[in-house]
Amino acid sequence: MRFLLDMGASVATAMYLRNIGHDAVHLRDRGLQAIPDEEVIALANAEARVIVTFDLGFSRTLALTRNAGPSIVLFRLEKYSTSDINHRLALIVERHMEPLRSGAIVTVDPGRVRVRLLPIQ
Repeated sequence: MRFLLDMGASVATAMYLRNIGHDAVHLRDRGLQAIPDEEVIALANAEARVIVTFDLGFSRTLALTRNAGPSIVLFRLEKYSTSDINHRLALIVERHMEPLRSGAIVTVDPGRVRVRLLPIQ
């Protein structure tokens, strides 16, 4: 699977994803730290990547525009470590690969994971 990690995600998570066989790039890897959400979405769409983020703005933009992609993994956790994020992300990819491939927002809360297929109606 192909991932684009937003600035809230650790560069170490991109490395972790690459180590387990995924194509993962962090915005920092490309010097794109300051681009607006809309440009991140356009880049992820152009490269068929799933956005990994802590930013609610991506989900809001997709909901308002009713776009069918890109998929987003949205972490909404108050306390976490990079290793916790890496572990949760590996499980999400394993359990929700099909929705992520077809277009979905996967929201990770402390006690649950929610999947909403895109476009949001």
